[in-house]
Amino acid sequence: MTSTSIPPQQPTVTDAPARPPAEESVRAGEVIYRAIRDRIVSGELRPGVRLSVPALAEEFSVSRSPVRDAVIRLVQDGLATETMNRGAVVARIGGAELVSLYEAREALEWATARLAAQRYTPALRRTLLGLLTEHRTVAEAGDFARHLELDAAFHQEIRQAAQSPVLAQMLDGVQGRVRLAMRSTSVRGGMMLAVDEHQAIFEAICAGDPEGAAEAALAHIRRLKEVLHDSL
Repeated sequence: MTSTSIPPQQPTVTDAPARPPAEESVRAGEVIYRAIRDRIVSGELRPGVRLSVPALAEEFSVSRSPVRDAVIRLVQDGLATETMNRGAVVARIGGAELVSLYEAREALEWATARLAAQRYTPALRRTLLGLLTEHRTVAEAGDFARHLELDAAFHQEIRQAAQSPVLAQMLDGVQGRVRLAMRSTSVRGGMMLAVDEHQAIFEAICAGDPEGAAEAALAHIRRLKEVLHDSL
């Protein structure tokens, strides 16, 4: 009797190793962290709002572990605070802390503008010019919420152009807390002046003038710090 051999089964997609649960949790935690962070800095989640781990886990259809990790990171960023009875809530950033954040920005924005001018590209010019054009229109219309978004976007582009991951990480943390605090302050004037100061930074960067860009950025942040100090 002739025996029939069964050929080995070829691997299929279902035979691929599954992603380790720990890796899935880390990946989910990163997505949730960014989603909640965006809601906080955009003003969708106001200061004092509770970050309920069970509720967020249900919303994102995940276990509580990645949500808890995301909330811990937000507390570490200063965007949330732990309370005795309510767990974590969106942080309230007072005037004194906001002035302190601008003191940190003085040194950091000075450095990033300088590096951006050294590493200038035509693509950066196009991006910054587009932001400046829209920002001027928004400032003329008195749209403070959009002004904050465009202000942050302008500095974010310079940060990326500087190609310094350490500086970018430090400024991302500071800028997130600044945006959160500025939505609660009564300071609304000076939008056109801010656009003019951005214009000066833009021109120095595009001229390949590191020192001029650094000084323009320093003057911009210092002026804002003094306004906040006087107002708050």
